[in-house]
Amino acid sequence: MYKYDQYDRAMVDARVEEFRDQTRRRIAGDMNDDQFKPLRLKNGLYLQLHAYMLRVAIPYGTLNSTQLRKLAEIARKYDRGYGHFTTRQNLQYHWIKLEDAPDILAELATVEMHAIQTSGESIRNISADQYAGAAADEICDPRPWAELLRQATTFHPEFSYLPRKFKICVISSPADRAALRWHDCALRIVRNEAGEEGFEVYAGGGMGRTPFIAYKIRDFCPASQIFSYLQAILRVWNLHARRDNIHKQRMKILVHDLGEEEFRRQVEEAFQHFLTLGTDFPQAEYDRIAAYFAPPPFEAGLSAAIDRSDPDFSLWVDHQTVAHKAAGYAIVNVSLKPIGGIGGDVTAEQMEALADLAERYSFDDLRVTHAQNVVLPHVRKQDLHAVWQALKAAGLADANLDLVTDVIACPGLDYCTLANARSIPVAQKIQQRFADMDRQRDLGELKIKISGCINACGHHHAGHIGILGVDRKGTENYQLLLGGSGAEDTTQAKITGPGFDEDGVVDAVERAIERYRELRTGDERFLDTYRRVGLDAFKEAIYG
Repeated sequence: MYKYDQYDRAMVDARVEEFRDQTRRRIAGDMNDDQFKPLRLKNGLYLQLHAYMLRVAIPYGTLNSTQLRKLAEIARKYDRGYGHFTTRQNLQYHWIKLEDAPDILAELATVEMHAIQTSGESIRNISADQYAGAAADEICDPRPWAELLRQATTFHPEFSYLPRKFKICVISSPADRAALRWHDCALRIVRNEAGEEGFEVYAGGGMGRTPFIAYKIRDFCPASQIFSYLQAILRVWNLHARRDNIHKQRMKILVHDLGEEEFRRQVEEAFQHFLTLGTDFPQAEYDRIAAYFAPPPFEAGLSAAIDRSDPDFSLWVDHQTVAHKAAGYAIVNVSLKPIGGIGGDVTAEQMEALADLAERYSFDDLRVTHAQNVVLPHVRKQDLHAVWQALKAAGLADANLDLVTDVIACPGLDYCTLANARSIPVAQKIQQRFADMDRQRDLGELKIKISGCINACGHHHAGHIGILGVDRKGTENYQLLLGGSGAEDTTQAKITGPGFDEDGVVDAVERAIERYRELRTGDERFLDTYRRVGLDAFKEAIYG
């Protein structure tokens, strides 16, 4: 992973001291909250329902054991003993005192972490495939490109006052494990007919009040020109975005209003201008960054055999591990979705257990996923049983990856000032309804995603089954959506009809799932059956 140089350290340390002075002035009453708000947001500090929330950046979802142990220490010292992994591959603390915020940022800086650009009208944390550098199907590790873009765009003058937040994703596989087309701008590393590496470029995606799936605006951009192309996209948006209307400021609105072809034409025109400026990354800079992401020293000649005599262990292997590019290794997915728990929450003790496992079994490498789980990317198959036993002891051995109980949910009205309804209790009730493991396995891949408001932090638009909490005359109400996907077969979920109360939506989810069981053929997924038979076949079951 990338390591700070003297310039990184100086910038982060200076930012901490700047915010320490700003916080001191706010507490002393030298500035009011309206004046302080944009300053704290630039440092990832939100004021929520009960306390301040701090969002810590985990660039492209990668961190090491030292960093995770520091996150655990901060959780104990300054919060209530836990943190929450988000759908942007970040970590949030929900019970922060304002006077402690500068000290937390200072502690994060000691392990090369920060909260810069995790909020505000800026380029947010650049996301990536959680299996980067380990996936058997990737062209190359996409993280050096994500890091180059992170460095190039952080504090960039033109990107310091964007019309709205801007989200970038970089992947390198045919399989989309990062919700590529739900981003403002997304890059997939590909090879052209000559075997040269470059990027497919997508633009105009996003969830929220007006969801759109991104268009592919270029089949191939040479890798040596990608920063010029990204600047062209941002320049067109910066010039034309609706700064007068907060609901129409995201780039997806501009792409929709201009149309795919006109947006592409303007970007290509701006691209030709940027090519003349010589701002693209020199090969030497890519090589410098890529060296930090060199593959670990995988052992040769390892056995691929796994002792499956323990049925519980065998089940866990089937559900929680995937193929690794190196023979004798596996990628381990750690579920943060225990039945009745809070999805994405992880205690300080669990963070420390994961840090120990990464250090001992995974080349000191961990990943955070946009599905609010954790990955140990490089585990020898002969160590899987030991890893499983340690995860069991830490309460982290649930075998439900991508099953009905692996529910994504935002913090909702339990924490968030923007929320209209609670997400966490709905997720817990669905988990409890489908807790039987045989039932989960029978249903197969079924992705449920819950948001407590239209901002869609729970990605409900991309759920096979999505749930959106809304306010109906002061009462929490839940809309049910079907048919979404955040994978390579990206689709937007459709609202089924009138909403439900909290218990009613759980019942409606079960009715939709039972209808799927009646209609499926062979080993069709829920999503495949829905696409084959259509919404009306499910509405009948849901509403009678």
